[in-house]
Amino acid sequence: MKPVDFDTAETYEPDEGWRRVSMAGSDQFSFEWFEKPPGHSSPMHDHENEQVCLCLEGELTIYTEDDEVTLQKHDSVLLESWEEHRVENTGDERAVGLDVFAPGRSFDFWTDRE
Repeated sequence: MKPVDFDTAETYEPDEGWRRVSMAGSDQFSFEWFEKPPGHSSPMHDHENEQVCLCLEGELTIYTEDDEVTLQKHDSVLLESWEEHRVENTGDERAVGLDVFAPGRSFDFWTDRE
C-alpha cells in the first residue's frame, strides 16, 4: 500500500487559484486533483496518456480541435492519447476536478516546466 496525504502531497501552483496535486498512482495510471479559478484555461496541448477528466465542483469546459463539452458536478470525459485539448473553468466559481492518466505519468510533467 502507498498512501498519499493530500496536505503534504507534491503540488504545482503556477498561477493564483490554479493548483494541481499529485495523488496516488502507478506506472499504469496516475491521479491529479486540480482547482481552477473562474476563467482559467490551460493552453491547447496533447500527450501520450489517455485522460479522464472528472468534474467534482463547479463547471469545466473541455475543448478539442473538433468539439467541446461542458462538465457539471460528477460529469466526466475521456480524451484519447494525442487528442489536442484544453480545459477551462467557464463558471463563475472555483472549479475542482480529478484527472486520471493511463499509462501513469510522473508529476515532473508539471514541475519540470520552464
